[in-house]
Amino acid sequence: MIIYNVTTNIHESAHDQWLTWMQEKHIPEVLATGKFTSARMVRVLIEEEMGGITYAVQYTTDSKEKLEKYYQEDAPRLREKTMQLFGDKAFSFRTELEYVSEHYSLVSAQ
Repeated sequence: MIIYNVTTNIHESAHDQWLTWMQEKHIPEVLATGKFTSARMVRVLIEEEMGGITYAVQYTTDSKEKLEKYYQEDAPRLREKTMQLFGDKAFSFRTELEYVSEHYSLVSAQ
């Protein structure tokens, strides 16, 4: 399994609009490409020196080939939409991760 992680710092002035857009438009559009099976959005809890609020969205796919097809067929168009709407108020970087294993605590929370 491959995880395509997009970390974005969004300026406070655009935060609410961006968050709604991500959840209602952008993430569903990325999933609609058929290249990913799921997406998880998380907020980064560390305060950034540059200000803003930081989120990471992790899109899951079953192969590097599907991710490459996303880069070729869909990413330019979707990234352009983001730039048109938010310009320099959103700064993103991307990371490709390969799933290795998952572990769980044997101690139940009380």
